[in-house]
Amino acid sequence: MIALAARPFEFALAPGRAALVVIDMQRDFIEPGGFGASLGNDVGRLRPAIAPIAALLAAWRARGWPVLHTRECHRSDLADCPPAKRERGRPALRIGDVGPMGRVLIAGEPGAEIIPELAPARGEWVVDKPGKGMFCNTCLPEGLHARLQAAGIAQLVFTGVTTEVCVQTSMREANDRGYECLVVEDATESYFPEYKAAALAMITAQGGIVGWSAPSGALLAALEAAAPRR
Repeated sequence: MIALAARPFEFALAPGRAALVVIDMQRDFIEPGGFGASLGNDVGRLRPAIAPIAALLAAWRARGWPVLHTRECHRSDLADCPPAKRERGRPALRIGDVGPMGRVLIAGEPGAEIIPELAPARGEWVVDKPGKGMFCNTCLPEGLHARLQAAGIAQLVFTGVTTEVCVQTSMREANDRGYECLVVEDATESYFPEYKAAALAMITAQGGIVGWSAPSGALLAALEAAAPRR
C-alpha cells in the first residue's frame, strides 16, 4: 500500500488495484463551439485540469495500472436522451443539434471525442454514458461494476469535468458500490470555481463520507517514492 497525505485523512493506495478515472474530457465540454460554450460557460476554466491529468496518465501508464475514460454522449436517434434532459434550459445548441464539431454530444461525432492531449491509449477502457454517472446505462453490456470487479479493481482515482456534476455523481455511485474513491483536486475543474470548492468539501466532509481528495503533486510524489515505473 502507498500512503498518501489526503483530506480528511491518509489514503492508502493499492498498486494495481486503483484505476485512474478520467471523466468526460471531451471537446464538447472543453473547446469553444461545443455544448459547454452553448450553455454560456467560459470553457477556458476547464483547461487547467489538462496538465495534471496528463501527468497522472503518464504515471499510471508507466506502471501498467488500469485507466478508464468516460464520454457523456447519446445515440444518434436520441433514444437514450430523456426529453427532460434535452429540453432543459435555453442553450444555444441542444443535444443532437448540429454545431461546429458535428451533432452535439452524439456518439461518434467529433465533439464527443476526448481532447487530443488526453487521448486514450490502446487497451484503456472507454465508457460511453448517457447520463452524469458512469455506472448508469453505459455502453458495456455486462455493466461497469461487473467489469471493474472482474478486473480486481477496488479503488477509483477520479479526475475530469465537471467537479460538481459528472465527477461527483460518478464518485457517489462508486461509493455506494463499495469502492474507495479519491478525487485529485487540481485534475478536476468546473465552469464555476465556487461549485468545485463546494463539491470537494461535500466529498470529504464527515470523515470522507464520499471519499478522499489530494493534489496531484502529492499523489505523484508518493508514487515515485513507493512504486517505481516498470
